[in-house]
Amino acid sequence: MECQNYNLTRQVERENLNLNPLQRAGFLSPAAREALLEFGDGYSVCDYCAGRLDQVAKPGIDGFLEDLAKFINVDVVRTVHGAREGKYAVINKMCEPGDTIVVDGNAHYTSHLAAERAGVNIIEVPNSGDDRAEITIEQYQKTLEEAIDDVGEIKLALLTHVDGEYGNLTDAKALGKMCKKLGVISLLNSAYGMGRLPVDANGWDIDFVVGSGHKSMAASGPIGILGMKGEWEDEMLKRSPRHEKKEIELLGCTSRGAPIATLMASLPYVIERVNNWDEEVKLTREFVSKLEEIDGIQQIGVRPTEHDLVRFNTPTLHKIGLKHQRKGFYLYEELKNRNIVGIKKGQTEWFKCSTFGMSQEQRLYIAESFKEIVEKYL
Repeated sequence: MECQNYNLTRQVERENLNLNPLQRAGFLSPAAREALLEFGDGYSVCDYCAGRLDQVAKPGIDGFLEDLAKFINVDVVRTVHGAREGKYAVINKMCEPGDTIVVDGNAHYTSHLAAERAGVNIIEVPNSGDDRAEITIEQYQKTLEEAIDDVGEIKLALLTHVDGEYGNLTDAKALGKMCKKLGVISLLNSAYGMGRLPVDANGWDIDFVVGSGHKSMAASGPIGILGMKGEWEDEMLKRSPRHEKKEIELLGCTSRGAPIATLMASLPYVIERVNNWDEEVKLTREFVSKLEEIDGIQQIGVRPTEHDLVRFNTPTLHKIGLKHQRKGFYLYEELKNRNIVGIKKGQTEWFKCSTFGMSQEQRLYIAESFKEIVEKYL
């Protein structure tokens, strides 16, 4: 059998500035790139496994999980195959089919799929309904209390720490306090938070928190993080009576090989960059200000932004596309000619982007490039 050419080459990062928010915080550290080669084989971390992935000492997964738990301040942590798998595991274990949970209106689609797969019903907390698209804790509490009155019992409340559409940062500590008072299990989806900004799950009184290694923690992935309070360990990580070393909800073992090895290698780097979060937000706000100097480009979402992911309405760019012979594709092509990628082909009415980890000079170059493009056609 002769196989086709799968085109397994990629020069995006080596040759361009990538604005894709999905990828900005997932770039591997130098140490992780070395680990990727060393542990690229499928079960490469299992050479000395006695049946429990979390207890493997060579490589030091056991010590890594201890450090990871300290980093996000949880009592117990496990790796999973992604944030979505972590959310599903929690909902599936903590709820019964037919139960109802409350989810914020800016939730990622995987939060909905996790709930649907677990067979539970969803009540959504509406956002502010304007350009801010804000999820306030006051509206969340109102929706949650009304849901308790209507349904009788709400098992779990899920809050998106930072949403993937607007980059709005929500009040996780207020969620923990509210859920504790109302007797509801709290689940924080920190896929766009953990690894970028400080996470203090126990300090916020959060029961469960999930994160994404490949989205925000400089790992090759797919890999996620599931942290929890110690009170949930026995129930969440119950072991099989047939296979006494295996945790049922995690189907025994989760990430093997390159995903967990790269996450382990990047952890010191990630811890260091989280300490610089305030500077990252400052540079992002400066970038937003530069783009908004262009007439017809406006950040939407909570202002000033509190995250590196930002969304812009861009009627000026769309107006140019209506007259351009390449239509909406002109913007992608003009940016690509300047070695800037990450904006979807044909998208001009709005876009979201991130400059996470870029230098001030790189951010200025990108902003000036947008100005040049607009001036070229207007």
